[in-house]
Amino acid sequence: MAFDTKIKVVLREGLMPWQELNVCAFLMSGIAATQDIVGEPYVDNSGAEYLPMSRQPILVHSATAGELSELVAKANARGDIATAIYTEKLFGTYNDEDNRAEIARHATDELNLVGVALRGKKNPVDRLTKHLPMHE
Repeated sequence: MAFDTKIKVVLREGLMPWQELNVCAFLMSGIAATQDIVGEPYVDNSGAEYLPMSRQPILVHSATAGELSELVAKANARGDIATAIYTEKLFGTYNDEDNRAEIARHATDELNLVGVALRGKKNPVDRLTKHLPMHE
């Protein structure tokens, strides 16, 4: 199946494995909740039902802190790419209200980003991330 949009998660290099997984899960929750990408529930042969997942593949890349900042600035300037962010300080907050308050304390160029998720038309998203390696 061909998609006209693309979803990419970009994680800052040097994170611990638990941090990478945590950031990826939180970022994708934002994309899934707002971007109408979730399919139908899954049902196994025994009749047990499972939650639906994304209908679309998700690619994961790595980047430096500077590359993440540049990526967010370019995505914001375009205005047609849905963007979710996760900053380093969010590892120390434990609820949505505190998370939003922490982000609100900083201007865009002051955010200490550890992860970004993007969803938009395939070509613009690919152009923004073409120089970033796939996550290993």
